[in-house]
Amino acid sequence: MSVRKTMMVLYRVCWLVFMALVLIGVFSEPLLPFGLTFVPAVAAMVIGFTLSRSGPRGALKDRPAVEVEPPVTGRWSALNSPADKVPSHGTHAYGQAYAIDIVAEPETGAGEPPARPPFRWLWPIVRRNRDFPAFGAPLLAVADATVVRASDGQRDHLSRNSLLALLYLMVFEGGVREMFGAGRIIGNHVTLDLGEGTYAVYAHAQRGSLQVKAGDTVRAGQQIARVGNSGNTTEPHLHFHLMDGPDPDSARGVPFTWRGVGVPAGGEAFTVGEQVARA
Repeated sequence: MSVRKTMMVLYRVCWLVFMALVLIGVFSEPLLPFGLTFVPAVAAMVIGFTLSRSGPRGALKDRPAVEVEPPVTGRWSALNSPADKVPSHGTHAYGQAYAIDIVAEPETGAGEPPARPPFRWLWPIVRRNRDFPAFGAPLLAVADATVVRASDGQRDHLSRNSLLALLYLMVFEGGVREMFGAGRIIGNHVTLDLGEGTYAVYAHAQRGSLQVKAGDTVRAGQQIARVGNSGNTTEPHLHFHLMDGPDPDSARGVPFTWRGVGVPAGGEAFTVGEQVARA
């Protein structure tokens, strides 16, 4: 087990121990003095901070961007892009230093409201997934590759794109998901081995939409799943990134560029034409 993997496991164990101590203290006699109860939480925060700041080093730090095909077609816009900052999501954990989030932004007519529901401060608190144009959109293989992971068992939850729902995600749900591992963060997902030590992750896929399984070979442009809203998400979208290993707990991020698109900056709209999988 790598040092990074060991630290991720220890990080989760510390949080679980802290939660157990708190629950025991609430429902029975505390096992430890009040101050010592918080030691595991402090240890977890220190480990988490260390992991979040620990990025690629040496040759990996100067690794050139890997050019791959776009994973979607149609009109989309980018969020949390490595074109704006690295790490794009504020952390190097889970190999996502160069990760990008994209949401479908189809064109609408003059005077019509946008197809994608906007963030609301108060109401509605949540929305159904089918209200978002990204939900159910096809996800395509970015290169000829081998499937190394394909997970499809988590539900697609309601949106978290209001102030109250976002606070719930940040304060409660997100922390609980982190304690139970990377799989609960990225939700239903597919990981592809692109060769030469590069792996592509498609996170938050729609439950029941995966068309591949571990061990399958795929061609660039082949549909492998659909966009969903599983895992640690605010709305249906694709979270995509490249990393240098198949395990998000131990991998480090690898920069990418999409052929014909590049790396869209946050808020930038881009359009991808239809792709055909190579025979």
